[in-house]
Amino acid sequence: MPEPADHLAERLAEQRRRIADLERSLAAVHAASESSNADDEHDPEGATIAFERQQLVALLETARRTAAALEAAATRTGPVLCERCGRPIDPARLEVRPQATTCVGCAS
Repeated sequence: MPEPADHLAERLAEQRRRIADLERSLAAVHAASESSNADDEHDPEGATIAFERQQLVALLETARRTAAALEAAATRTGPVLCERCGRPIDPARLEVRPQATTCVGCAS
């Protein structure tokens, strides 16, 4: 079983790869829209370029927030205390969700 720090490093690396993939996809959508003057707002064939772009932007923002939370979790030392009640967060919760800042009781 991997050590918690190793697991956290793997999750962070995975998140960084996801960010890079999303950035490439967003760049491709931008490039496609620049080279076309199509009226995609009235295209009956499916989603508009604007919709795809906004969806990628939202996914990218979420991925960046998750990466920042994982980076913050990597710098923590000692027991992690719940930001609401001040009690220690169960290590099992931190293994599943290393970026957690609240205990299970306060999160629900």
